[in-house]
Order: sequence, then C-alpha cells, then structure tokens
Amino acid sequence: MPLKIMLKKKQLSAGRVPLLLFLCRMISALEVPLDLVQPPTITQQSPKDYIIDPRENIVIQCEAKGKPPPSFSWTRNGTHFDIDKDPLVTMKHGSGTLIINIMAEGKAETYEGVYQCTARNERGAAISNNIVVRPSRSPLWTKERLEPIILRNGQSLVLPCRPPIGLPPAIIFWMDNSFQRLPQSERVSQGLNGDLYFSNVLPEDTREDYICYARFNHTQTIQQKQPISLKVISVDELNDTIAANLSDTEFYGAKSSKERPPTFLTPEGSESLKEELRGNTLSLECIAEGLPTPVIYWIKEDGTLPINRTFYRNFKKTLQITHVSEADSGNYQCIAKNTLGAIHHTISVTVKAAPYWIVAPKNLVLSPGENGTLICRANGNPKPRIGWLTNGVPIEIAPDDPSRKIDGDTIIFSNVQERSSAVYQCNASNEYGYLLANAFVNVLAEPPRILTSANTLYQVIANRAALLDCAFFGSPLPTIEWFKGTKGSALHEDIYVLHDNGTLEIPVAQKDSTGTYTCVARNKLGMAKNEVHLEIKDPTRIIKQPEYAVVQRGSKVSFECKVKHDQTLIPTIMWLKDNGELPNDERFSIDKDHLVVTDVSDDDGGTYTCAANTTLDSVSASAVLRVVDVPNPPFDLELTNQLDKSVQLTWTPGDDNNSPITKFIIEYEDAMHEAGLWHHQAEVSGTQTTAQLKLSPYVNYSFRVMAENRIGRSVPSEASEQYLTKAAEPDLNPTAVEGLGTEPDNLVITWKPLNGFESNGPGLQYKVSWRQKDGDDEWTSVVVANVSKYIVSGTPTFVPYLIKVQALNDVGFAPEPAAVMGHSGEDLPMAAPGNVRVGVVNSTLAEVHWDPVPLKSIRGHLQGYRIYYWKTQSSSKRHRRHIEKKILTFQGSKTHGMLPGLQPYSHYALNVRVVNGKGEGPASADRGFHTPEGVPSAPSSLKIVNPTLDSLTLEWDPPSHPNGILTEYVLKYQPINSSHELGPLVDLKIPANKTRWTLKNLNFSTRYKFYFYAQTSVGSGSQITEEAITTVDEAMASRQVDIATQGWFIGLMCAVALLILILLIVCFIRRNKGGKYPVKEKEDAHADPEIQPMKEDDGTFGEYRLFSFVSSASF
Repeated sequence: MPLKIMLKKKQLSAGRVPLLLFLCRMISALEVPLDLVQPPTITQQSPKDYIIDPRENIVIQCEAKGKPPPSFSWTRNGTHFDIDKDPLVTMKHGSGTLIINIMAEGKAETYEGVYQCTARNERGAAISNNIVVRPSRSPLWTKERLEPIILRNGQSLVLPCRPPIGLPPAIIFWMDNSFQRLPQSERVSQGLNGDLYFSNVLPEDTREDYICYARFNHTQTIQQKQPISLKVISVDELNDTIAANLSDTEFYGAKSSKERPPTFLTPEGSESLKEELRGNTLSLECIAEGLPTPVIYWIKEDGTLPINRTFYRNFKKTLQITHVSEADSGNYQCIAKNTLGAIHHTISVTVKAAPYWIVAPKNLVLSPGENGTLICRANGNPKPRIGWLTNGVPIEIAPDDPSRKIDGDTIIFSNVQERSSAVYQCNASNEYGYLLANAFVNVLAEPPRILTSANTLYQVIANRAALLDCAFFGSPLPTIEWFKGTKGSALHEDIYVLHDNGTLEIPVAQKDSTGTYTCVARNKLGMAKNEVHLEIKDPTRIIKQPEYAVVQRGSKVSFECKVKHDQTLIPTIMWLKDNGELPNDERFSIDKDHLVVTDVSDDDGGTYTCAANTTLDSVSASAVLRVVDVPNPPFDLELTNQLDKSVQLTWTPGDDNNSPITKFIIEYEDAMHEAGLWHHQAEVSGTQTTAQLKLSPYVNYSFRVMAENRIGRSVPSEASEQYLTKAAEPDLNPTAVEGLGTEPDNLVITWKPLNGFESNGPGLQYKVSWRQKDGDDEWTSVVVANVSKYIVSGTPTFVPYLIKVQALNDVGFAPEPAAVMGHSGEDLPMAAPGNVRVGVVNSTLAEVHWDPVPLKSIRGHLQGYRIYYWKTQSSSKRHRRHIEKKILTFQGSKTHGMLPGLQPYSHYALNVRVVNGKGEGPASADRGFHTPEGVPSAPSSLKIVNPTLDSLTLEWDPPSHPNGILTEYVLKYQPINSSHELGPLVDLKIPANKTRWTLKNLNFSTRYKFYFYAQTSVGSGSQITEEAITTVDEAMASRQVDIATQGWFIGLMCAVALLILILLIVCFIRRNKGGKYPVKEKEDAHADPEIQPMKEDDGTFGEYRLFSFVSSASF
C-alpha cells in the first residue's frame, strides 16, 4: 500500500507536521495483540454531560477490549446499579452498553443520574467517566398579558424575551407573524440574552407582531412568546391625538426624543466582570442607546486584540475571541460614540481552566523484572488535584504492591512480576471539571513478532519521503534493525531515520532507493524479520496550466491542462469548479486536454481546477473565470428633498456583472408634454448612488437610470414615481426671431416657439412688439396664442423695423427680450445699372463694368447683379443663327464681372440688371462687343476612300467651329510596318477651300496613319487621326504556291489513309476469328484473370492513338 505522508527534512519543521501525526498514530497503534493476555481498555463511552431525547430509548455506551474478554458492571449515583432487577434495562451482548426502553413504558426523568461503567478481567479493571444523564427540556412560555407600547420618535427601547429555561439552552430569534426575521442594524439588534434593543425608535418600527421565538434543537421544537405591539409617534402627532387622554407615566420610557449622547443599555455601570474557561469562545457585549445611533469600538487595555481569533458580531456590539487562554485575561473596553459624545465601559476578563493534559498516562508493557513509570501530569486554573486509583479503587485502600511507588503525579515500578499487572486510573480535577485516564501495566514475556504484512510493496514519488512500516511487539521491548538487499549491512541514521515504532524513513527517496528492505526485531527471547519492497515513481506534473480568463456572458471559453506522469501510473484527470463537481450541463465539455464552456452564464464564473490524481500523488492547477457583461439595471429609485426646482434621486445599483460600473446615466420623461419620450438629464460617476437634479417648472417628471461599465450600458431601470413641479413664469423667450415682408406692404414676424417643457406653466402666449428703427414711433404690441408667426400689414416698402417677441404664461412674463432688426416687404428695383462698359480680354473672355444702382432704387435687400448676354451673329456668315441668352449672377454689391466661355470671332450683346429679394430690376441698354479670332476646332470628319495599290483618297468636313477664317489644312502621315513600328512622317499643306485630297505613290499593302487639322491666322486647331491600308498586288500573290492545294500532295495523303484503313480491318477480322499473335499466345498461357483486362485496355488505347494520328494527317 503506497504511503502518501511525505517528509522534506530530517529536522523538525512545519513540513514534518503531517509525518509526526502519522508517526503518533503508529505509536498509539503499538498495542498488545489481542491474542495475548491483557487488562481491559475502555474503547468507547458516552459523553460526560449526556443530554438525551425523552422521546427515545436511552443508550449509555460502554465498550472495552481485553484478554480474557472483560465483564461489565455499572454504578448509578455512586451505588451498584442492578440491571437484572429493572425489566426496562438491558445490556448489549458482548458489551457494557446499556439500553433503557422508555418508549415502551417509563419516563426519562426516572433514569436521571450519574452513571459509571467498570470493565473487568483477571488482569484488572478499567472504569469510564462519570456520565451525567439528563433528559432535554423545552418548556412553554408562561402566559402573560403584554400591554401595547407607545413611544415618541427617537426614544430607546428594550423588548424583553426572557425565554423559559431549557436543556440545552434555547436559540433565540425575533420574527413576525409571517415567520420572517425582523431586520436588524446598528440601530436595532438582538442581545446575547435574547432581548431586542432599539438605540432609538423610528416611525417605521411601528408594528403589532414583535415575537420572540425559542428553538430547542435537541427536541426540534420551537416555542414563541406572545406578540408585542409597538407604536412610534411624533410629539406633534401625540399632541393632536392622544396626549389629552394619557399621562406622562403611561408612556414606555421617559427619555426625550431630542438628540442625545450615548448611554449603555447593557451592561450597566462603567465596569463589569466576565469569567470564561480556557478553550471556549469569549463573548463580550456592549449595546448603547442615543440619537444619532452610536457606533461601538473595542480595545484591550495594555494589549492588543489577537488578530486571527478576534471577530465582531451584531454590528460590532459583540466582541468574540475564540480558543481563549490565560493570556487573554485582562481589561477590555467598549466605547460608544456619536456626534454628541462618547461613553465607555470596562469589562475585566478572567480566564479559568478546567484540567487539561500535559502528559496523560499511557499503557505500560513490561517483562518480568523490568522497571517502568506511569506519569499523569495535568494543568488548570486553579491547579488540579491528582488522584490515583488501581482497578477502580483508590490506591490508598487498594492491595499493596511492593513493585510500585507513588511520587505525586508519577508511579514508579521496579522489578515487576506477573502479579503486578493492573489497570491504573489517574483523576485530575478542580472546580471546573475533571480528567480521568485509564492506563494498564501488563507484565508479559513474549519473543518478538512483526505485525506488518510480509512482502508489502511501497510505491513512493521521487524526492519525497518514504516510510517503510515495521509494526512489532515483544516483551522485553525488541530492538529494530533495517537492511537493504540480501547482503547489505544495517542502515544507520546518517542517511535514514529510524523511528521508535520501527518505521524506516528515507527523507528524500531517489530512483536508487528502489529495492528490498528487511526489518529485524530482536529481544532476549528470540528474533523475527520481514521483507518489504520499495519502488520510486516519477512525479505527476502539470506542464500546461489553465489560465485566468475574462469573457462576456454568452461567449465561449476554453481551459487547457496538459499532464506529464510516470508511465507505470494511470492518472485520472478531473475538472472541478469551486472545489466541487462541474455542473451537469451539456454546455460543459471535456476534449482531451481542454475544458470548454459554451454560452457562458453568470453562474459559470469561479475557480476552475484541473486535478490529476494517481494512486501515489495528485497535482492541481487552478484558474479563475470572470464572467462580465453590461450591468444589471439599477432599482429602488426614490425621490427625496423635493423642491420647486430640484430633487434628489437615489437608487440601488444592479449587479455590475464583474465589470465595475463607471457611470450612471439619468434620463427624464415629461408625461405632461412629451409622454413616452426620454431625454438626457445628467451623468454621475459609478461610485455614486444619488444625484441632485435641477428641474424646470410645470413638468410632470419621471426618471430612470442606466448603468454603464467597460462592456456597455444596461437597459433602463424601472421609472421612478412621477413628480409635478409648480408652474412659474417662463425662463426663456422664443429664439430665431425674424422680420421679413412677403409683400411690399407687410412685415411677417416669425419665431421658434417654446416647447411644452420650456413653457414653465399653462397658458403659453407671446407678446409681439415692433416699431420702425429710424423713427420715434412707440412700440406697437399684440399678444398672440402659442403660434410661430404674426403679420403686420400696411407697412411702407422695405423699411427697417425693431422687433421683440416675449413669452408669457398664466404666472407671468419671461425676461425682457432683446430687439432684433427686420425689414418690411420688398418691391422690384426701379432703376437699371448705368455706364455699362465691356472690355474684351481674349477670344473667349470679356470683362464687364457698371455703376451701382442707388440703394433707394433697389427697394429691398441687394442680392447682386445679373448679366444677360447672347451672340447676335458670327463673323463667319455661314454660321449665322440665333443663340439663346445666357445669364451670369454676381452676388452682393460687385460692380464688375468676367464673362468666360465666349465664342471666338463672334458678335455679342449684353445688358445688366440689379436683383433684390423680390426679383430683377429693369435692364440697362444693350451693349455690343466683338470677340477676335481663335484656333479652330478639329475637322468634323475624316474618311479614307478609293484605296489602290499606291494611292489613298481623303475626304473631310470643315471644323464645326472655325473660330475665324481658315487659312489652310495640315495633313501628316507615316507608314506602319508589320511589327507596328512607325515610319518617317510626311507633312503636307492643303488649301482651306478643299474637302478632298488624293495621296499617290504610296507603297502597296501598307498601313498608314494620318493626322489632320485646320489653321487660322491665330494658330492650329485640334487634330483628327485615321488609319488606312493600300491594296495587295494580285500578280505577286498568284506566284505564291499553296502545297495543300497541289494534286500530287492530296493523292499521297489519300493513299496513306486507305492503307491504314485496310490494316485496321484485317486486325479486326483476325481478332473475331480467335486468331492470336505469337506474343499474345505466350501471354494467354500464363493468363492472370486480374491483369488480363488491363492488357486489353492497353492495346486498345494504343490503337486509338494510332487511328487518331492517321485521321488528323488525312485532313
């Protein structure tokens, strides 16, 4: 069996603790084998304080072993308990356990008492502890009439519980009629005695069902006190309702409800005492009243509170220190503090101790003539008394034994004989309890025996400790030696550790530690030996560990875990989640070295562990999965501090889904004006849960909150309650106020009206005011409904006006608005621009200048000037035709402009008009001008006709836009050879009146490229290109012989085709008649049915290729 307890070093260290525990277990297991004579040993007994369930039979345990098997007897309350005389009492066969059958008849109370068991054989007697048997009790509350309690807001209160005394003591808790636990806080909490303490009461504490419950776990019953009614009222409410009918003495408590410094409700006074037993949990309590609610602090005078054993309960009102010792004695101070003061209470703690073992007596096995000692050493506070018994009888009155001598807590044995065998009891007692231990002295003469099984195989992981067992027994105590191999010498402690219980320890086992080890036990009566075997295995290692992962809800995650292990060990790979099994969910799958989780949910977050286990070792590696998502929406929205123009919004954040909330977004809805439409109100940091919001008058607000984290934004919370603010005069006036006339005699005033949110109250209207800017007229005003336009009629044409639009509602006017300037309606201009001048810049561009029209004649907003221009006729008579007028507009007050895109060599006319918002004014007198010549456009077409061996004829149409008088045409051409290379360029001038031209003396069957353009006196126009080929010389073509058309060649090809056809026919006939070629006959003689078809296929394929070649040749 492989040992799993490992050791790193020979010295005592933290790493040796598991080994020491193991060795202690082995030492305690070095007992007298049961086939040898030995005194009794108590192996099992009921607890000292034995509380029984009165509804079940009573079972008092007492088990013992010995050789011969012991007999049992009992005492009850110090006298012999004769079980034979009580028909309800039986003793379990082969045991001392008593069974009292009270379920048939009888009462548990009848059998209350102190019981003690004695196990006896010829070698001595062992006794049990005194077992105090008591039935559990769960009494009912006594009936009482509880008067309702009426308190002023802020007073303190203690609701008493005073549960009935049960056995064991009841567990106390407060609930209501619906069995719901009452909420507790720093202000309201339950004391250690079960009472419910209120540091100060609030109206929300009013209820009629404060019920104290007592739960008795032993009988699994719950008892309840009568409900207590509490009503908390304000002083004003008291004066208005019941003050006239109640005297001051009828109130529960008399303290003022005003703010006050703390005072203690429990404990009373400034000092108190507390006593606790060593090893128990010390609980200190301080509960204070005051307004505001006090906060409790704890200190230890002249010392510090133990870090790992100190815990605060009940909102720091209870200080607990676990496993107390004498060092925890001292003065502890609790401090209650609020804004008005502080108070303290000192608790003097004394730690007493029931007896506890320092050295408990152990069984002693001696051979005749040997010496030995029994030690019984205990401590306590006060120091316990040590008393010895032998075989259950005080040693002072027991038969004398010359081999023993008593020295306080030690019995010294010398030259023992077989008659010295007995069981000794040590009793250590003080006022807080007692300890009783049995230890026998057994005098035997036995040769060594080894109790470990022969040929046991130990398998140990390399570099860990190996423990080879050699359990033995003998009297006198044998000596133990270990050997490795068949001829090895004894192993010594320079490398090995030899333990007193016979175990051989190899502190750091290596591969060369493998082998057979022999344990030899010797005493004066003989020798025994045993062989065991040790194998060293490679450790299991995780070479690829799972890694920390952060994934969003709904996604997929994979953890990898690769394991390397000893080839002779079979590992088991197990995946755990939070140290438990994986959820039984198809989303979790294990594929070789990977754990895959799909559609990850919030519950999937946690620690995932890959555990690799073999029969000898186990390793594990863990990784944390953090599942993140957008936050859950906030909830419990509450509006407080509700003022006319502000309110405080409070909310509770939803779960942040493992990604901290960075901010909260607050939106509002105006149910009165824009129901269903939410607007942005404010943003606050993710650490805030309140916001002070500015409000507008006369809005029915609802609010909602969204939380945002790194992943995204939550859905909106539920809407808060609605809050309607009071109406007020408008804060704003309309915007985008304008005054523009639509007719020469009106002024149209327009504005952007306020929305319902901005109206601040009912009855929204507008006060529209206007007057001429340049006059001394008074303001004219009119109040209109909630519209966006007002028309003033009968105004002079295009006069500047000052305009104001002011909002008002049923509460009042908005602030005085600023005046804006507008104009009454425009009319068409009355005058044309004068002194129009034209300067020709070039053949396509002219510059026009004019004098501005006086502002009074414009009669409106000057938009600019507009030039109308047109071509009257071309200087070339053949292009005379009407051209439609073109228009160019020049914005603003410009008095000149450029006319681009004119036709060269043309006559133009133009006029200029002023433009305002109403339209154009009259035109100026027409002004003519002439554009000079320009370069012509490309010829309209170019065609090559009548090609011959050495000539080509060109025909063309003149340019569509000659832009002047054509002076000539220019023709350039060059040959192109078969490799597309261009030859020398020939330049030719052609008169302007020609539209056809023939080129002669060209090369036959040659491609030419032509470039053709026209010219005026200004220069050359755009060119047009074309290509053409001269014809082929037929005489030379006839001298070229085509061999494919010669008769002799055609005849030769036909003869070859006929020959091949005859050969194919002959082969076909021979095959059908069964004829074979010699090679074919040899192949058939050794025919293989599997390869035969392949040979036929090969032959056929060759014939097909030959036929294909001949066919193509014949064509």
